[in-house]
Amino acid sequence: MAIAKNSGLVYSTEHGRMCPACRRPEAQCECRAAAPPAGDGVARVSRETKGRGGKAVTVVKGLPLAADELAKLGKQLRTRCGSGGTLKDWVLEIQGDHVEIVVAELVKLGFKAKKVGG
Repeated sequence: MAIAKNSGLVYSTEHGRMCPACRRPEAQCECRAAAPPAGDGVARVSRETKGRGGKAVTVVKGLPLAADELAKLGKQLRTRCGSGGTLKDWVLEIQGDHVEIVVAELVKLGFKAKKVGG
């Protein structure tokens, strides 16, 4: 199956979801396996509602972890908060307003964490 580089293919019945950047199946995607962005080692925890229909989401940015470790930490934080969430582009999103709980949990786990925003 030949896929043109300029095609907008995002799903294939043969392979499932496709990466829009490298046009490969998500399981074989090479562009998402990149190293985490370099930061100052401080996790920034904030609450966002913009673009979410007024629903609050706790956002954690700046954690210096590999993708699999970040996924494990996300699972641990979601379990601690008792809510759902996701990992998108090196940013943890936890449903609900759990800023204080997440900051306390990150400090307990040995990370430098600070609350950002109002």
